[in-house]
Amino acid sequence: MGQYPVELIKYGGAAIVVAFALQAMFLALSSFGRIRAERRQHAVGLEVLRQRLEAARTVRQAKEELALSWNGLRKFSVAKKIFEGGDICSFYLVPHDKKPLPAFKPGQYLTFSLKIPGNDKSVIRCYSLSDAPCPEYYRVSIKKVPPPPDKPTVPPGLSSNFFHERVKESDILDCKAPSGGFFLDLAGSSPVVLIGGGVGITPVMSMLNAMIKGGQLKRETWFFLGVRNSNEHVFADHLKKLAAEHSKLHVQICYSNPLAADLPNTQYHHKERVSADLFKRVLPSNNYEYYICGPGPMMESIVKGLEAWGVPESKVHFEAFGPASIKKVAQATDPAPNTSTAAAAVHTKITFKNGKVVEYSGNNKTLLEVAEENGIQIPYACRAGNCGTCVTAIKSGEVKYNSEPGAMPDAGSCLVCVGFPKTDLVLDA
Repeated sequence: MGQYPVELIKYGGAAIVVAFALQAMFLALSSFGRIRAERRQHAVGLEVLRQRLEAARTVRQAKEELALSWNGLRKFSVAKKIFEGGDICSFYLVPHDKKPLPAFKPGQYLTFSLKIPGNDKSVIRCYSLSDAPCPEYYRVSIKKVPPPPDKPTVPPGLSSNFFHERVKESDILDCKAPSGGFFLDLAGSSPVVLIGGGVGITPVMSMLNAMIKGGQLKRETWFFLGVRNSNEHVFADHLKKLAAEHSKLHVQICYSNPLAADLPNTQYHHKERVSADLFKRVLPSNNYEYYICGPGPMMESIVKGLEAWGVPESKVHFEAFGPASIKKVAQATDPAPNTSTAAAAVHTKITFKNGKVVEYSGNNKTLLEVAEENGIQIPYACRAGNCGTCVTAIKSGEVKYNSEPGAMPDAGSCLVCVGFPKTDLVLDA
């Protein structure tokens, strides 16, 4: 009886200690949970702040570039003229007014207005920028185009021969601000495959240089170049140097017809053309963004091959140049036209500003080609629907495109270089 209160006190004291311990544990857990919640909230706040700062930086950069850009033509001086080999020459252009240059999106091009002797009007031509954006200069790399091998009497490339043979260092050239819908988003992080054929290396070289400029390459990048042999292999030393310096860059060179002295696994890696079959053998998977620039048949083959390999259309980007390449790619990628559209295009009339009426019979000729066949001159540059030089007002009727142009014109106008009549047309040309 006498010890009962002592036991009671002992157990009661223990209970109190346990209660205090539980309370302390609860408070500690509550405090820990509160700290974790505060940390999460702090992290979210920092991310929101980072996004706001990034958005502000983007807006500021866009404003600065807009302030540096220009409308119409601007005069540039040729600071350097460097022969790269393979009948390709690089021209380094600096602004004649000494003002800084706006950045461009890697893959875009410059549009030149050239005063070529023997031509009454300026010749408009587009050439891809071939280096990373730089506030001091722009670089274009131009291939000299000879007459076709099977047609030696056909005149050589007018503008490319003018650049190679007539343009000298310190000469002044007129050009428009950089433009074009074929470009790489430098803010992206997805792995990419850059593909160049011949002089088509220029825009993808700009993309590669832009990704590397100012630091390490941050995204997995495969660079495929297809040429016939070492005589056409431009930027070879530059590519080899970049591949040695950046572990995420994988350079793959294809020679379709190597010379006897060309060294496999040193100068080139594959004795074949660049193709989707090659990608299947070399790439770890098909999960990449693909950027392609080259001759029409090459692009047509690769686009078809990537589609068959299951690559989504949204991940395949290509730069078409010249009438043959754009038609072939469009035919390869577009669904068959519906019956009503096809029927409407079989028998239409095209009326030009001079009153000339042309019967169009659905022969797959563009409006520009129809105009040229009938002696009607319309300014053009790329013949691929990218530069907007050939934009022409539509007085009445409708125009269709096999694929959406890179520089879609405003309503009431059309790009005649890639446009086809959908109905009877009256053009202001």
